[in-house]
Order: sequence, then structure tokens, then C-alpha cells
Amino acid sequence: MQLGETVAVAFQSIRANKLRAALTMLGIVIGVGAVITMVALGSGAQKAVEERINSLGANLLNVYAGQMNVRGVASDQRVSLTVDDAEALKRDAKLITNVVPEISRSLQVKYGNQNINVNVVGSTANYAAVRNYAVPYGRMFTQGDDESRERYAVLGSQVPEMLGANPAAMIGQTLLVRGIPFEIIGVLSEKGSQGFQNPDEQVLIPLQTARFRVFGSDRLRTITVEVDKNVPLEQGMVDMERVLRREHKIRPGAENDFMVRNQREFLATQQAATQVFTALLASIAAVSLIVGGIGIMNIMLVSVTERTREIGVRKALGATKLNILLQFLIEALVLCISGGTIGIILGVSAAIALSKLMHWNTLISPASIAVAFAFSAGVGLFFGIWPARKAASLDPITALRYE
Repeated sequence: MQLGETVAVAFQSIRANKLRAALTMLGIVIGVGAVITMVALGSGAQKAVEERINSLGANLLNVYAGQMNVRGVASDQRVSLTVDDAEALKRDAKLITNVVPEISRSLQVKYGNQNINVNVVGSTANYAAVRNYAVPYGRMFTQGDDESRERYAVLGSQVPEMLGANPAAMIGQTLLVRGIPFEIIGVLSEKGSQGFQNPDEQVLIPLQTARFRVFGSDRLRTITVEVDKNVPLEQGMVDMERVLRREHKIRPGAENDFMVRNQREFLATQQAATQVFTALLASIAAVSLIVGGIGIMNIMLVSVTERTREIGVRKALGATKLNILLQFLIEALVLCISGGTIGIILGVSAAIALSKLMHWNTLISPASIAVAFAFSAGVGLFFGIWPARKAASLDPITALRYE
């Protein structure tokens, strides 16, 4: 038998048992579709984390107040970060391009007849630029507004929704913060939740206004510093620590009484967890491919038994062991590749549907499609070898006598 005739016989056998072939492919279809969908979900989540990292701004470090150390023993008292610390960093740090001090407190905010409790943040005019915010409505307050202690407010993207108002219509309106009227001059772009806080649910006011008119304190929650882009982050951290240790009069060898955090580290941890989660989901989905392959092997073994007499006739007419082996291998491969193709279509469709209907982050990876397709073909080859070898090794005389 020629190769073309062998292929034709294999396809004819599959067409003769359409329902059985469809049920046999079902495991492969589900497995491939599940793998592609799960990988798309995991890849989408990783992409969202990467976008979050990029949205934070380049080379940012956050400084928080730490514990006071008394003779090497940590005290329950917190060391304060003050506006003077931020000024010292602006003045003396050599590798830092921007310093953004923040003073904040959760306060009641009133707009019309609506009341909400949000984080009110006093900061400088470079807050939006350093943290990579756009201002789609209105504008950001300026350094002059800060120095003049103007009562201006810039809202996080979710605050208008929380107050039941249109963001564009709020520009120029009055917002009461702790009973003090502020003019709304801008609304920030959406940033998304970052750990335990959501910067989209905050009200931003000038630092000096917050310091003297609202909070009556110069104690800062955090200082965000932007390290020069041409300088490694670690060098910028050393430069910053040098200035703050001098300001806090920390002796050589003593521990810092402040904490430095890099938001990228937190999001990198999220990204690593997402990668593990994606691998786990893909592994679980791949199990169904194995199950589908076992199903194909079982059906092919049944097929060999059913067609024993037919195999004997073909061998008597001159078919070699290789012809019979190829015939059954081709049948198994066709079932798996057909199931893999249908599974790819279903998996891509499911990923698109989840993105459109559920608004989940999905990213369809060509590599995952190629791997799933290759794996389905490999499953057909692996689980088709045993039935094919069994068929090829049948004795033609014994096969002809089989009833």
C-alpha cells in the first residue's frame, strides 16, 4: 500500500464512525481549550501587573517612619518624618531628581448632600508628574498655589463616582473637607488599587494648605523620591539614607529609624505569584489532555479488536507491518490534531468572551497555542503507538480466522 492510500483508508475509517470519533476527540478539545484559556487569563494578569509597575513611575522609593531605637532596643514609639526631612533631601541629595512629601489623614468629605470618608493627602505640585498621573479633567495645583496655601482640591478618579457626580461637571465646584471649603480644580486619571490602599479614592490638596489650614502638623506619612534615571536604584537609596541619617542624627553602625520601600518589589511579588498560579492552572488543564489521550488509546484498541479480520485481509493482499502501523497512527493523529484545532478555537473564543463580558484581563499567547497544538499531536502519537503496534503485529492467518 502506498502512503496516500494508507492515509485515505485511515480517514475512511474515521468517517465510518463519526460519533465515536467525535466523542473520542472531546477530551482533547476540552484539554486544549482549557489550557489556552487558563494561560490567557494568567498572561493577562501578568500583563496587568507589568502595566501597574510601569504606571508607578520610574525609580521611585517610598520612605516611611520607623521605630525608635534606644541603646539598640526597638521602642514602641515611632520616629516622625517631617517637612524638614523632605527639604533636606531636596537640598542635599545628589542622585535624586524629585521629592514628594505626603501628609494624610482619613477625613469626612462633603459635596452637596453627599458625605464620604476618604484619604485626604497634602502634597506638592509635582505629585502627579512623579507618580505618572494624567489630569483628564481640570488641572493640577501649582507650586505657587501650594506656597499661597490655596484651598484647591484635586480628586482621585473614583471620588466623583463615590459622590454620585460627573467628574467634568465637578470642576469649579466646592468640596468641604473637615468643614473647610475647597475649590475642585482637577480629577486625576485612574491608577488602580496598590496593596492595602487605593490612590483613586483620595482627595489631593496643597501641602502647605494641609499643613497649616487642615491638619496643623508637619508630620509626614511618607516621602516619595524619584532617583535619577541614569543612576541605579540602589545608589539612589544610599544617597537618600545618607541625608536622612544625618538629619535624624543616627550614629555610624546604628540602624535606620525610617523604612524604605520600593513599590516595584511588592508588584514583582504579585507577578511571581501570578506566574505560579498560571503554571498551576495550565498543569491542571493539561491533565485533561492526558485523559483525552488515554481515551483515544482505549478507542483505538477497541478498533483494532473490531477490525482484526480486516487487518488480516489487508496483510493477505500485501500490506506490510509499516502500512498497518501508519494507518492506525494516522487515525490517532487525525483525531488529536482535529480535537486540538477545535480546542484552540474554543479556547481563544472563551478568552475573548471573558475579556468582553467579565472584563477580566486576558492575553492570548501565540506560544501557548503552538504548545497546546504540538502537545495534542504528541498525545496522539504517544497513545496511538501501542494500538498501532498491536494491529501491525497481528498474524494474518489468525486474523483471517477471527470472528
